[in-house]
Amino acid sequence: MQMYEEQKSSCPVKVPVECRFSPYTDNGGTTLAIAGDDFCVIAGDTRQSEGYSINSRYAPKVYQLSNGSVLATGGMYADGVTLVKMIEQRLEWYRHAHDKQMSSGALAQMLSTILYHKRMFPYYVWNTLGGLDEDGKGAVYSYDPVGSYEKQKWNCSGSAGHLIQPFLDNQIGFTHQKEKAPLTLERVVQVTKDAFTSATERDIYTGDNLEMFLVTQNGIEKTRVELKKD
Repeated sequence: MQMYEEQKSSCPVKVPVECRFSPYTDNGGTTLAIAGDDFCVIAGDTRQSEGYSINSRYAPKVYQLSNGSVLATGGMYADGVTLVKMIEQRLEWYRHAHDKQMSSGALAQMLSTILYHKRMFPYYVWNTLGGLDEDGKGAVYSYDPVGSYEKQKWNCSGSAGHLIQPFLDNQIGFTHQKEKAPLTLERVVQVTKDAFTSATERDIYTGDNLEMFLVTQNGIEKTRVELKKD
């Protein structure tokens, strides 16, 4: 036994030890946005989780930024809150300098610049900006973490995004359908509720409550619907 220990201690080969640290975490959740002819619906659930633990049942992912723009953000909750605070500060500076609200198009470009500025250590979030454009029509802007964005008619992101996106392509975009139903605000709201209700049955990171922001020419209306709690 003693001889074995001496041989083992004199062996020059050591087992490598890997040390790894990540400043990021994914707190789950799902957001979506759908643009109509003269309205836009932005929605997200309120569950904040990590692994198999629920940190909070009410951690909003959707924020009203101006009279006509709403931001849905998810991923790492801390980064999302930090990003929203920075955007609100920039919007306040803009109001003091120009005495008016920033338009949705200008806000979309500003958000892209903010995200690109942090490209070396990006915010670990996905973002979807929704509202009315300069012509009063609904607009949805989807982003990657480093600021590249695209104007779309509908978009879904998050842990249940792969479940809801095909549903939106079928029910909103009428993909592979001959007849297209009118895209009214009432229909979009019902499709949004159905999408999240179904997603909670399959995705453990989405649930508790659904918050919807309805953006129209008359302003922004916020509604809340209860979702599955387990």
